[in-house]
Amino acid sequence: MDLSNLKPAKGSTKTRKRIGRGQGSGKGGTATRGHKGAKSRSGYSRRFGFEGGQMPLHRRVPKWGFKNRNRVEYCGINVDTLQKLAELKNLTAIDPEILVNSGLVGKKDLIKVLGRGELTMKLEVKAHAFSEKAKSAIEAQGGVASII
Repeated sequence: MDLSNLKPAKGSTKTRKRIGRGQGSGKGGTATRGHKGAKSRSGYSRRFGFEGGQMPLHRRVPKWGFKNRNRVEYCGINVDTLQKLAELKNLTAIDPEILVNSGLVGKKDLIKVLGRGELTMKLEVKAHAFSEKAKSAIEAQGGVASII
């Protein structure tokens, strides 16, 4: 066995269809493009969303409202969730890495701490944003709410 006699497995390769190489090939003449029309011409490419001249779906469906391109989407984590996490894992500090590892947020998510529930322990929390209620709840227990 050496490199000179290596071959692909039987049936794993196909010979490509040689189009437009004379009548003898069976694929000459119109080269499988049919007769006339835009699709038979060279350089033709159908526009994205084109439906044969019919009004395309993206124009038929009504548009409504406004999408702000600059909107910053946060993943909300409530204070009671932080409390449970801290009790479960005996934590005094919570940062995005801990929240990602526990499966509460994604790796690229921006985190906002929200104020639902109660906090009964001192925590040092690092997040991208805090609601007023959450910040006051953390600081009332002597903790630190720091923005990343």
